Amino acid sequence: MTLPKPGKPVWGSWTGRPIMALLDLLGRRWALRILWELQDGSAGFRALQDRCDAMSPSVLSQRLSELQEAGIVQQNEQADYTLTQEGAILLHSLAPLNDWALRWAERERVPQDEQ
Repeated sequence: MTLPKPGKPVWGSWTGRPIMALLDLLGRRWALRILWELQDGSAGFRALQDRCDAMSPSVLSQRLSELQEAGIVQQNEQADYTLTQEGAILLHSLAPLNDWALRWAERERVPQDEQ
């Protein structure tokens, strides 16, 4: 699977608009979870695998490679993975989307007495 890049056709968009390339990358299985797990600091491969519900090593390796190539994640001197400055900005930018999702979940919650 090739890394989605702005200006190139991506899943759901032949135009390659930057937002579509980003959504393609972040929409890949486990990509957002990896970012979420790195929000509080670095983690080694094994720790990430454990935190991500024991995802397969091949999928984790692929996602980390894609996120590194996109400049979102990097390895530090201890070989741990960490967010780059751009990765931290991206995660911060996603916070309002998370807030919206939480409000949406609250609106969708059915009171127990209505079930």
